[in-house]
Amino acid sequence: MAFEMRMLKTVLLIALLTTGTLQAGGASGVDGVQNQVPGALTLDQAVRQALQSNPLIRATAAGKDAAAAGVGEAKSGRLPFLEFSETYTNSNNPVYVFGSLLEQGRFTADNFDLDNLNNPPSISNFRTAFNLRLPVFNRFQTSAGIEEARLREEQVDTDISWTEQQIRFQVIRAFYGILVAVERRKVAEDAVKTAESEVVSIRDRFDQGMVVQSDLLAMEVQLAEFRQQLVQAGGEEQTARAALNTVVARPVSSYIDVSGSLEERDFDASSQQELIKQALQQRPDYQKTALEVDRLGQSLRKSKGQWWPDLNVFAQLGHSSQNLRNGSGDFAVGARLTFKILDFARDDKIHQAVAASQVAKAQEDLKANQISFEVVEAYQAFRSSSERLRVATASVDQAAEALRIIEDRHSVGLTTITEVLRAQNAVLRARLLRLGAQHDKYVGYARLLLASGSLVSVTQFTS
Repeated sequence: MAFEMRMLKTVLLIALLTTGTLQAGGASGVDGVQNQVPGALTLDQAVRQALQSNPLIRATAAGKDAAAAGVGEAKSGRLPFLEFSETYTNSNNPVYVFGSLLEQGRFTADNFDLDNLNNPPSISNFRTAFNLRLPVFNRFQTSAGIEEARLREEQVDTDISWTEQQIRFQVIRAFYGILVAVERRKVAEDAVKTAESEVVSIRDRFDQGMVVQSDLLAMEVQLAEFRQQLVQAGGEEQTARAALNTVVARPVSSYIDVSGSLEERDFDASSQQELIKQALQQRPDYQKTALEVDRLGQSLRKSKGQWWPDLNVFAQLGHSSQNLRNGSGDFAVGARLTFKILDFARDDKIHQAVAASQVAKAQEDLKANQISFEVVEAYQAFRSSSERLRVATASVDQAAEALRIIEDRHSVGLTTITEVLRAQNAVLRARLLRLGAQHDKYVGYARLLLASGSLVSVTQFTS
């Protein structure tokens, strides 16, 4: 009877080991179709939540508003500047008194008296003025400033695009991290149940005098080890859920469930060289470094503009009175050309701008090398995970068959409990390695898309 129970248990174990689809957060329907659990997040839903709620998105959106305002501020340098002023002055300065009387329209022949001219009494003057200034040419400061602000706005656009891709990658990694953590827990639970059954069986046989006590003790030690792995797997599952909560901006300790599967999937990947070329064309962070080179070129243009003059036209409308009620109005129009003949800081500013441009160019080259390496690293890791998955899948079947044979031999006394324990550990290790390889394949492909700047959606994982 014990032998028949062992055979039944082995058949059930093999059925569990050879299942082709690893699922979590949902139940399998007919032909392996995934049935979504109510309240569980799909990958698309998780990405949408993250792109709406993640603090990095809000930060980059605020940066976009600031950059747009910077462009508007730079363009305002081409617009007229209108200023209002109201000034009150009281003085007995002869020149001031003479001029104020003329401004107020109160100058008379008596004011030519020499004593009044030289020692006038103090008077008050309220001066109301509107000053209009229109820049005609300001040494390329406005035009270069506008272009610089526009380039900065484009840099923020690249920040937004790159942030969105990084968040998609974080969601994919956390989402499939939950799936694999759940499956690892299930594998550990299966191992514990199997070991518990083995302990019961061996204890019965020990009571019947069919096995020695060391066999029973060895199996109990195995059971304790599997239980420890189950506890560890449960902790890893909770950590995985907390990781996804963090990305989608939920409370880290809240329960989050996902609906999806780590099913067998073939991902299309271009050649390594093609991916490097693609990354250097569309990686947002690389585009940002190129824009920085252009932006600092405009800064250099502004510095060199210090050798040019300023030209402004202006108009002034004023009113002077003694008591804000009566008085006289006046106006003035004109143009002003100014040129800095001696400016010792001018050359140093140009040299600083040239050096900054050279640094930006060097950083662009450095970024290109870094991106190329990231693509190579991601490409090789993805290929490795695909090959490891193929090997691990075969090893699961092999380990399951080896366990069946060894258990049969042990049941008739042809091998030791040590071989059984070794075979059980091999089964557990093979299943966990397969799970790890499956997870690494999904995440590795997402990392490859990110490295090449192509992670603009998650349809490759859901279609």
